[in-house]
Amino acid sequence: MSGTNWAGNYRYRAGRLHRPVTVGQVQEIVAGASRVRVLGSRHSFSDIADSAELLSLEGLPAGVVVDHDAGTVSCSAGLRYGELAEALHPQAVALANLASLPHISVGGAVATATHGSGDGNGNLATAVAGLELVTASGELLTASRGDPDFDGLVVGLGALGAVTRLTLDVEPAYQVRQRMFHDLAWEALDEHLDELTAAGYSVSVFTGWGGTAGQVLVKSRVTAAPEQVRDQLFGATPAAADRHPIPELDPVNTTPQLGVPGRWSDRLPHFRMGFTPSSGDELQSEFFVPRRHAGAALGAVRGLAELVRPVLQVSELRTVAADQLWMSPQYRRDSLAIHFTWQPDPAAVERVLLEVEAALAPFGARPHWGKVFLANAATIGPLYRRLHDFARLVDRLDPHGTFGNAWLRARVLGDR
Repeated sequence: MSGTNWAGNYRYRAGRLHRPVTVGQVQEIVAGASRVRVLGSRHSFSDIADSAELLSLEGLPAGVVVDHDAGTVSCSAGLRYGELAEALHPQAVALANLASLPHISVGGAVATATHGSGDGNGNLATAVAGLELVTASGELLTASRGDPDFDGLVVGLGALGAVTRLTLDVEPAYQVRQRMFHDLAWEALDEHLDELTAAGYSVSVFTGWGGTAGQVLVKSRVTAAPEQVRDQLFGATPAAADRHPIPELDPVNTTPQLGVPGRWSDRLPHFRMGFTPSSGDELQSEFFVPRRHAGAALGAVRGLAELVRPVLQVSELRTVAADQLWMSPQYRRDSLAIHFTWQPDPAAVERVLLEVEAALAPFGARPHWGKVFLANAATIGPLYRRLHDFARLVDRLDPHGTFGNAWLRARVLGDR
């Protein structure tokens, strides 16, 4: 097959792309393959999804089924979050959180522990209540929250099989409003970080690591009480018009700000559902540090500002709640996420990442699995106390390495 990931920085080497339309076909393909991986919406920035053969789940029926009594929805793993949200609206239910882009597949986001923001919000994988998995033998395995090894199956990095269906927690539908504040001083961020991230249901700080910390986007759930409009947020002033996270860009495709209430799915993402990014002229990296080290970690990156800024488009700072999923970067620790959207220059980004990763290493920084990072399995291994359990789970479900690839060996499992 030919084709690249969304950013265009990686060209897939697979010789064949399968497009099954039934789970039975998925089972047949997997059972007959020597090496195969599931390809999601191509929003990863590395060879994480590549293999000799690739499997797209986009052709599977969406199969959206809401169980109001259980408070769940089940759907095809190939469905995108924007599509799922549209199916949920007539049912008057919602997901607790979304990522900044609604165009990513549910299965891919869960497998890599992709996240939104909020002190009390776990990553998207924490919403998983059950899953259906085609193992290397073609067997269809189902698991539910509370089952043995379930916490190892959810953030599976594509190593355990082809996840064909997921069951997610839902709650009654709600509305959200958001406001952007600009010119946040570094001193205010340093002194009031915990109060800033607690200022809304979901909070993002956008920074260029310059003279000021930058912009703060506060998303709040709408309640019966009238909104208490802030005239400032720790010195940052409210924007008078919608603003793009990258200040010099047109905000036309951002979700409405200025406190205008809207459906949860029309406000939690930063960008509109109807706007699909036409190109990915960027690279992305992200690192998660424990909340207790947030200030020191930010100081370490600020010390590299002169190195970072020439290669940077924007950084985003978010918080993610702790969870119990073995391979989640938030495993047992509330985290600050330090995200970098880079210029599309792989060589320059690699040079900067050498310094950034070294600066964040003392804080036990864990990288986002779907983005660009340099750390190898030997470095990452000590950061995950359940890695050996995960490796044993891989050996049991995929003893011949059908779902293995170079990325897994280099970044996670090593040469075992």
